[in-house]
Amino acid sequence: MSADTTPPQPADKGGLRRRFRTWRGERPFWAGLWTMLAGVPIMYIPYQTLKFGELSIRLSTTAGAGSLIIGILLIVLGLTMWYQRHSRVFAGVAAILLGIVSLVVSNFGAFLLGIIPAMLGGALAVAWAPASPMPEAQGGSEEEPPDLPIPSGPSLVKE
Repeated sequence: MSADTTPPQPADKGGLRRRFRTWRGERPFWAGLWTMLAGVPIMYIPYQTLKFGELSIRLSTTAGAGSLIIGILLIVLGLTMWYQRHSRVFAGVAAILLGIVSLVVSNFGAFLLGIIPAMLGGALAVAWAPASPMPEAQGGSEEEPPDLPIPSGPSLVKE
């Protein structure tokens, strides 16, 4: 390779990141992520055995199957928030309710490692709203931006 040649550059440099940012901005991404992360400890912790030296504490209870179902449902709800963004309110309320149920079923919400992200993800999903589309520029010339409505209300400036 000579000094005056440059290595081939990818044709779409930064395109993958830009597409991911666009995809992430069109849906309640963080709500889905927190909800899916909440499902992992709720599924995992009730089936584990803690060992402190010679002492072993079994965490599994008779509600182990219930905590497995709650964890799977939270992961499914997180994916629903991502791929069916129009049902975000239902998924958010369901995630909050499953988080509350996990408090009883799954060892205090898997020791609060599952209930807190479930509540956060559900609240973010309910509060998320799609952005309004940007107005397209008319023509290629530089024009002044459209006049925005002036808010009415009390003014601090004396007239």
